Amino acid sequence: MNYQSCYEQSLAQPAAFWAEQARQVAWYRAPTQILTPLADGTHEWFADGCLNTSYLALDHQIEQGRGEQTALAYDSPVSGSQQRFSFRQLRDEVARLAGWMRSLGVEKGDRVILYLPMIPQAAMAMLACARLGAVHSVVFGGFAANELAVRIDDAQPALILTASCGLEFDRVVPYKPLLDKALELARHKPAHVGVWQRPKLAASLVPGRDLDWQREVADAQPVAPVELASGDPLYIMYTSGTTGRPKGIVRDNGGHAVAMRFALEQVYGMQAGDVWWGISDVGWVVGHSLIVYGPLMAGCTSVMYEGKPVRTPDAGTYWRIVEQYRVNALFCAPTAMRAIRKEDPDGVLLCRHDLSSLRCLYLAGEKLDSSTHAWLQDMTGKPVHDHWWQTETGWPVTAPCARLEGSGARAGSSNRAVPGYAVRVMDEEGRPQGAGQQGDIVIGLPLPPGCCQTLWRDHERYLQAYLRTYPGYYQTGDGGYLDDDGFVYIMGRTDDVINVAGHRLSTGEMEDLVAAHPAVAECAVFGVHDEIKGQVPLALVVVKDDARIQAAQLQSELVAQVREHIGALACLRRVEVVKRLPKTRSGKILRAVLRKIADHEVFAPPSTLDDPAILDEIAQVLDVH
Repeated sequence: MNYQSCYEQSLAQPAAFWAEQARQVAWYRAPTQILTPLADGTHEWFADGCLNTSYLALDHQIEQGRGEQTALAYDSPVSGSQQRFSFRQLRDEVARLAGWMRSLGVEKGDRVILYLPMIPQAAMAMLACARLGAVHSVVFGGFAANELAVRIDDAQPALILTASCGLEFDRVVPYKPLLDKALELARHKPAHVGVWQRPKLAASLVPGRDLDWQREVADAQPVAPVELASGDPLYIMYTSGTTGRPKGIVRDNGGHAVAMRFALEQVYGMQAGDVWWGISDVGWVVGHSLIVYGPLMAGCTSVMYEGKPVRTPDAGTYWRIVEQYRVNALFCAPTAMRAIRKEDPDGVLLCRHDLSSLRCLYLAGEKLDSSTHAWLQDMTGKPVHDHWWQTETGWPVTAPCARLEGSGARAGSSNRAVPGYAVRVMDEEGRPQGAGQQGDIVIGLPLPPGCCQTLWRDHERYLQAYLRTYPGYYQTGDGGYLDDDGFVYIMGRTDDVINVAGHRLSTGEMEDLVAAHPAVAECAVFGVHDEIKGQVPLALVVVKDDARIQAAQLQSELVAQVREHIGALACLRRVEVVKRLPKTRSGKILRAVLRKIADHEVFAPPSTLDDPAILDEIAQVLDVH
């Protein structure tokens, strides 16, 4: 298909366009009501369709002759374990797990919380919930007890599935004590907790409540998929960094299935039999869309990895995976590639591996700086594409579409809008902005299938947070601009736009310039309070291991570089060298937290913070104890 005609049709005739895409899905009952507008400004896709996501990911693939093809390839350097599951084996494991869950009273509409590490049982548990029509909510294994308790009270699960521990390259993380503490704190008390015992550490079980997962499932009777309405919820995804009552993004079954097929095939260029590697965690939306559901529903082999980009055992581990499993395309966050570049800047470890199977690399989750983009493309010799999406959308908003002729790609941009997404830029007064003019990035309604249409138990909050600021549009919370050719440039969250003496400046643009310095491994630029100018930018940089430069010289060069490209009005004068930056478990740098530390503001460490000790290190550097 041609990109331009496909994109134009998707906006001019959304019902017809998505009706055609829905024909790629094996419905139990194909929908006739394609797009139904609702009075509150939201809408419903495929309202009268019936299907089951677990059936589409497993049973349907077996019916298509892929029963013996590897569905899930599990690689865990932290445990020294590797496993492969064919579609038939995975279906049988999932069907028995679902049978055990049903024997415990779990039925359609019930919620199940999954508190699990990156092991095959996490994917099996998700698919087993989908098989029953139970609504799963994955919470990161190792999440703080009080944050887990809040999610337990919000979702009110009938069952919690966990593992005895998680594994890092240098430590074992006991999960069960954290879960026990969370259940003490929570008002809601689920009847049962299933525990997968890992060899590294066994967990003690509470009599009458806790059950040994391995032992119980061994004798369980398999069950068939339950027929579900398109609009029935598949999962709840709690967004990172929330305070108070958590914000639970709800994903439906029907729209999600259509969107996943379209994304894997048209955006990422995958087809049945290909090997896909989504490098993430099932606790994030990427883990749902690009480790479990998307690849399997497209008939692909999905690689599931338990480890880090470095130190498990070294910065060549990603390339070993690509070679060993003959990966055709992969997804990861820029921060992972920056970590690899920091430890292997000349690609010595990369060059030891055969990457001939790899067709393309896709990066998202935060801004892909130009230097990392160029390094990765030069080292691999493969196309490297930035693209952009959100937990709320569940699949790419902007990306080069591999199967759409003329889609194109442009370095520095997150690329053009994917068909279905009417991406626009507005100023603070809701006026459309022209090419090159920065503002709030919004998406015209209706949103395409697969996008969130409500929050769990709080629809009013959804309307307020996303639809009311710009009537007729979904507010993304990101700022940026479009160029003359429709390529989208994401400059960061709108709260990353700072006002320096009346000039609205993007810290994302400054960050890109700082990151381009050959001595900088990664960085964060954010606005801090200034008595005279209102705000001024502050840069924190992590220096490459092999860099030979004094901090004062680096500061001078970075200040000069930003001044040259943006001008003196940027007012970047302060650059601090730090050992590391605070990040979420998915690798996103916590710029809002950094801003509060620098401004002496009180803050609560986010529940998704990867290593809390880092905040004290940053505070010492900034001299704010």
